[in-house]
Amino acid sequence: MNALTHQTPTDLAGGDVSTDLADPAFWRLPRDRRLAAFALLREAGGPVRFAPRTGSRTPFHALVTHADVKAASRQPQLFASAPGVTMPEPAPWAKAVFGNSMVNMDGAEHAGLRRTISRAFTPRLLAAAEENIDSVARRLVDEMAVDGPGDFMRSAGARMPFEVICDLMGVPERHRADISARVDGASEYVGVQRRGRARLRIPGRGLRSLARMQLDMAGIARERRRAPADDVISALVRADVGGRSLSSRELGAFFSLLLVAGVETTRNAIAHGMVLLSTHPGQRALLESDFDRYADGAVEEIVRHSTPIIQFRRTVAAECELGGHSFLPGEKVVLLYASANRDAAVFEDPDAFDITRSPNPHLGYGGGGPHHCLGAHLAKLEMKALFREMLTRLDGIRATAAPGLVDSNFDNRVRSLPFTFERCHPNSSV
Repeated sequence: MNALTHQTPTDLAGGDVSTDLADPAFWRLPRDRRLAAFALLREAGGPVRFAPRTGSRTPFHALVTHADVKAASRQPQLFASAPGVTMPEPAPWAKAVFGNSMVNMDGAEHAGLRRTISRAFTPRLLAAAEENIDSVARRLVDEMAVDGPGDFMRSAGARMPFEVICDLMGVPERHRADISARVDGASEYVGVQRRGRARLRIPGRGLRSLARMQLDMAGIARERRRAPADDVISALVRADVGGRSLSSRELGAFFSLLLVAGVETTRNAIAHGMVLLSTHPGQRALLESDFDRYADGAVEEIVRHSTPIIQFRRTVAAECELGGHSFLPGEKVVLLYASANRDAAVFEDPDAFDITRSPNPHLGYGGGGPHHCLGAHLAKLEMKALFREMLTRLDGIRATAAPGLVDSNFDNRVRSLPFTFERCHPNSSV
């Protein structure tokens, strides 16, 4: 059985809702219309083939159901991350200069590097990080109380994951302002331009920022080789991978992944959480009534509902069948997490925001398998700690307008989010 081939923007919609994921204009549609298009694609059943009409981009199959995305994620021998999970894939010269990111690796190469990096996150280091998360959340909410309302993306919501990762890695305070600017620059061109030519903005366009960030991190790594500390950078510069140490490019690629991916995805999830709790007062009241009871479910539902990463790409490595379709080696497949997390076959009333949803097998951190997000546990702890501080100490904290979103085929990124609160709770330390 062949996959359904998408031919026109209205083939599946039966109206004026575009479902052509290969058209850059699709990714400039309002988010609710894109979600409606994903629902129509799921109803069509099985993978859907898209053929870009312009440029040199390769045709691809979109996996839109929860079952198909999960199955492909757990079969890396058939659906490979190499040569790259973004569209377009990283250029060979970029890999040579900046190193190959772990997300683009497979097999023994990926397993060896991931195992080495996992060992750097020792139980003692992670325990200290968990304790530090609560401290960072308290400090940032202290500052929110002093600074007052404004743009949430310039406040605790955006700063929380950056501060936590820098503390965990051991980035000295004197470097953080520069590295924060590099992180923003490296992830700035992820999305679709609203003006000018209607073309996709691709992860990695901020190569100058990425290069400067890797130079910054290389300098810190040299310091740690001379004087090790109890942090991730020190552990990695002394790590052993099959009898050799990590190269400068390997270190730089991992630091970039941790800083850019770890910061961007978590701060977007936090921002969407603020919007969801502001626009669903019943769910917020339930969470506030017993935070310890409902916090875990709230975090999982925020991640499912917002899905910080929209999609990753895979390359078919061997002839196989999935979702009733036969794939050939070399074909491109897109794992559409944003669609899988709204699949009615798995989630009852999938468009509803329900912090009591159980079970909640969302794919917000990947569909399992060897590429499941390394930082998922810490990201959830950060969200819980920050929402606990904000909801218990800042009376009436809420978003006051819709978030300013970046049109993107890659991540559900929030550019701006106005917020306010009435006053500091008496329990505040401010």
